[in-house]
Amino acid sequence: MKYRLYVDEVGNSDLGASKDPNHRYLSLTGVTFELNYVQHTAHPRVEALKQRFFGSHVDEPVILHRKELVNRKPPFRALRDPAVARNFDKTLLALLEELEYTVFTAVIDKLEHRERYGAWRHDPYHYCLHVILERYVMWLRRRGANGDVMAESRGAKEDRRLKNSFAEVCATGTDYMAASLFVETLTSRQLKVKPKANNVTGFRSQTWSRTRATKRP
Repeated sequence: MKYRLYVDEVGNSDLGASKDPNHRYLSLTGVTFELNYVQHTAHPRVEALKQRFFGSHVDEPVILHRKELVNRKPPFRALRDPAVARNFDKTLLALLEELEYTVFTAVIDKLEHRERYGAWRHDPYHYCLHVILERYVMWLRRRGANGDVMAESRGAKEDRRLKNSFAEVCATGTDYMAASLFVETLTSRQLKVKPKANNVTGFRSQTWSRTRATKRP
C-alpha cells in the first residue's frame, strides 16, 4: 500500500516575531491517507459535503480557507444561518470521525527556541518537518508500507528552501534517523508541493480540523 502525507502549517517560522503572543508558536501538521482511499472515498465525500452546503461545482470547486470559514465570508455565507452552521458542524464532525487517516503534529515555541539556542537556530518550519518525517517513516515501516510527502505551497522562495531541506533529509538523514531509512521507505526523494487552489483533499481535511479547534471554548 502507498500512502501520502499532506503537510501544512499554522503560524509562521519567523523567529523575529516570536515575542508577539499571536505569533509565538508554529505548528506543522501532516495528515496521511492511503492513496486509493483518497481517490475513491475521501475526495468524493469531501466534495459532496462542499456541494451540499456551499454549492461547490466540479468546474469551480469551493476551496476551503480557514479564515473565511470562521468569519462566514463568501463562499461560506450560508453558515451565517445558525441552523445551517449547526448542521454543517454536525455533518463535518461525523465525516472527520468516519474517514480513515492518521495525523502527525509538531508544535514549537519559537521564543523558547530562540532563547535556548542562541548560536544554533534551526529554521522552526524545517525542524518541525524533520520531526514529522521521522514519525511518518516509522509509522510506514511498522505497516510494511511506502509513501511520499506533499506540502502546501508557501511561495516560490519558501518552497525552494523546503524542497532542499527535504532532499537533505533523504541524503544525510536527521540526528535520530539514518538517511537509508528515509530512502528505503519514501518512494520519492523530492517533496511534492501544490498550491491551495489545487483543491487537495488532504490539505482541506487539515483546514476543517483546525477550524473546529478554533471554534471550541
